Amino acid sequence: MLTALVASDAGEIFELDGYAAVGMAGAKLAPLTVAQTRRLPFGSELMMLPDRKPVLLNIDTGKLETLHENPYDPGEMVYPVAAFNSPGYVITRISAYGETRRSQTLPLFSYGAVGWHADGFRSAVVQVDAEPRQDLRQMPRDEVIAGVERMRRQMPDNRLRAHLENCALTYGCPAGKNFFLGRYEAPLPTAQACNARCLGCLSLQQNSDIHHSQDRIAFTPSPQEIAEVALAHITQVDGSVVSFGQGCEGDPLLADHVIGPAIEQIRSQTDRGTINMNTNGSLPDRLPSLFDAGLDSIRISMNSVRKACYDAYFRPRGYGFADVLASIETALARKKFVAVNYLNCPGFSDTPAEAAALEQFLEQYPIHMIQWRNLNFDPVRYWRQMDAAASSGEPIGMEVLLKQIRQRFPNLKFGYFNPPKEKFSYHHRDH
Repeated sequence: MLTALVASDAGEIFELDGYAAVGMAGAKLAPLTVAQTRRLPFGSELMMLPDRKPVLLNIDTGKLETLHENPYDPGEMVYPVAAFNSPGYVITRISAYGETRRSQTLPLFSYGAVGWHADGFRSAVVQVDAEPRQDLRQMPRDEVIAGVERMRRQMPDNRLRAHLENCALTYGCPAGKNFFLGRYEAPLPTAQACNARCLGCLSLQQNSDIHHSQDRIAFTPSPQEIAEVALAHITQVDGSVVSFGQGCEGDPLLADHVIGPAIEQIRSQTDRGTINMNTNGSLPDRLPSLFDAGLDSIRISMNSVRKACYDAYFRPRGYGFADVLASIETALARKKFVAVNYLNCPGFSDTPAEAAALEQFLEQYPIHMIQWRNLNFDPVRYWRQMDAAASSGEPIGMEVLLKQIRQRFPNLKFGYFNPPKEKFSYHHRDH
């Protein structure tokens, strides 16, 4: 078993001898073992959870305990510790804790279970994508700044380029950094508006006690500005991807009036590069003209393929779950590459009802890829919302879910990042 970690009032993290780390998935609590964990991935961050109490296993008694203070230093408060894991890793368990009367909603991160063993931190995760696209070791700040200066000279008046500078330098956005470093995937944020009100929206929180993580784009770039940024990336990067639909915007289908002409401009100059759209898929009628213009792939965001659970998280306005399915249908019929951005959370995504619904969905809609993304939202509050929406059953475990889906759909690609068209695999099944 892994030794438990706790944090002091000052935010200092330390091991608690005699106690084992515990992970939770809904109501299911279990100690973490070496076999179920791996070394904390590089670039992950450890967090202390305020106004919450750690749930740990007392090794002497073999019983779970909720600690209010340090058993070796009475009077010293202790707090749970969670890991925010690097991109490419799926959390299999949440850090186990109990709430108090003072517990506010947690900020927009995921809260993976973590412990200590031998000489290092270990995290309850499974790797689904080994590509170093967002590995911070490959993004030295001085090189990002040099790229910013180069792009300023290249397109001095481009407002989208200026917006991406802020993303890369102020918010540390890896996608923004990759644009200035001239590698992998460049973001093309465009849409100011959105027709969903996701519980965990990163760029807009209204009537909520949650702070958004980044400011939403405050203007709509022109087709020329979008094309200029996209072409700067595509022409200098092999296997490049440019993507509409970023954390700092609404939904790009609501900006199709500028995106369509921008794609036409890009495609009038080159057939290189992959043009992708990350979207909620709410407006299927707007997709055909974008595909005609040259859009290569779409990634549709979902937290669940069950309507009640989808609605409870996305809280759509003016569209329905049927529209999302129609967008997938449209893209498959047009032989486009289709991925689902599957926002997963142990304790909900790995329940029997969710697993069965996902398998049924994959039978009916032969998409090419699932991007397994950890849901950045307070897990206890999320479970509550999902329980209110539908019954799901006792979790089977994220590892079991991943294995089941992989066995049943061997050609379905698992990953985390949008692939370039050179790596599209269409051999899933003809639709």
